[in-house]
Amino acid sequence: MQLLVSPSSLEEAERALAADIIDVKRPAEGSLGANFPWVIRGIKGMTEKPVSAAIGDFDNRPGGAALAALGAAAAGADYIKCGLMVAGETEARAIIEGVVRAVKDDYPDRKVVIAAYSDFKRLGTISPFDVVPLAAEAGADVVMVDTGKKDGRSTFEFMDEAVLARFVAVGHAAGLGVALAGSLVFDDLPSLRRIDPDIIGVRGMVCGGDRTSMLKEDLVQRAMAAIR
Repeated sequence: MQLLVSPSSLEEAERALAADIIDVKRPAEGSLGANFPWVIRGIKGMTEKPVSAAIGDFDNRPGGAALAALGAAAAGADYIKCGLMVAGETEARAIIEGVVRAVKDDYPDRKVVIAAYSDFKRLGTISPFDVVPLAAEAGADVVMVDTGKKDGRSTFEFMDEAVLARFVAVGHAAGLGVALAGSLVFDDLPSLRRIDPDIIGVRGMVCGGDRTSMLKEDLVQRAMAAIR
């Protein structure tokens, strides 16, 4: 299980370098809010570790998602992460296929991460389980669960340990990596170790519980020690 930490600036990224994957996003723009390409480039230049970049929570705008994905890849992101803020499989498929093609045509070694939301019922969006076959068919690399509405409620409030374990198993059976995120806290780590996803994504956990606060280096190190 790898730890992905999401700094929002170059200053924060310096505090996150102990993590396995450095994730670039802009929390002010949503759950998977996109940051600026120069921030991605700057963080990529700080570390030899993989860098992930969120490109946004997309409604029915496959062209915009594809263009954003290409931009993130061109800026140096190793993982390009797209959220599906759509309800139907047709719309989800168009976004996924567009993002995968935009990245893989020019950067075949980069990894595409397709994210759905644990709180999909309250958002009225597609179920994470329905995303798995779409992602696999399109040639994506990783499926992810996150919370779409950032109000402090955890993924575990919407999908319990058994459901998350089943999601990991379904993703792996489809040949995909699986990432879990969404207001995770240190007390969730024993459950996460049992579920055993490939990646866990955190921000609030390493900001002292408030995702809008500054990331803390000692909490990143504590989280890394806890999952090893």
